Amino acid sequence: MQRYLSSSTYIDFDVPEVGSAAMSMAANASSELELVRMCFEFVRDEIHHSLDHKLNPVTCKASDVLRHKTGYCYAKSHLLAALLRANGIPAGLCYQRLSVGDGGAPYCLHGLNAVYLETFGWYRVDARGNRPGVNARFHPPIESLAFKIREPQERDLPEIWAEPLSAVVQVLERYDTYDQVLANLPDVELAFSGRG
Repeated sequence: MQRYLSSSTYIDFDVPEVGSAAMSMAANASSELELVRMCFEFVRDEIHHSLDHKLNPVTCKASDVLRHKTGYCYAKSHLLAALLRANGIPAGLCYQRLSVGDGGAPYCLHGLNAVYLETFGWYRVDARGNRPGVNARFHPPIESLAFKIREPQERDLPEIWAEPLSAVVQVLERYDTYDQVLANLPDVELAFSGRG
């Protein structure tokens, strides 16, 4: 579990502002579940999704997401992992592969989190930010994610990563504006086709 509790380049809860935000949430929580919910709802509701709000700069590190109050789903997942890890709660990164449009190619990755809850084990949460048609919530053990898998080339990738995928980091560090990221959303090749 240690790798899901560590500070790192992108999940940088050792930066004072991130640690301070994490501790202030812990001070107001009466249980582990309440603390996870508070961290989740803070990132979901108080950090604006870069595309939904057409905001720059493009952020990647948790500390930059907190400082600028904006990020794509991937960056928001880095901040949520940082807040949870700072409080000693194991947290990892998960991805879905989704159609960019209403179906079919092109596809892109969508970033979310898995958190280890003492009562339930690993539980996925999606703090991308709600909007019409998206209503992600914290309601363990039931998952309430932003997007459902709708077609054969979409996937819930099963892994729980301790660090962001390089494809994600490359896009977030290469481009300066939200619309440049939108034009170059990260994707991964599937090892096989169909639902297999």
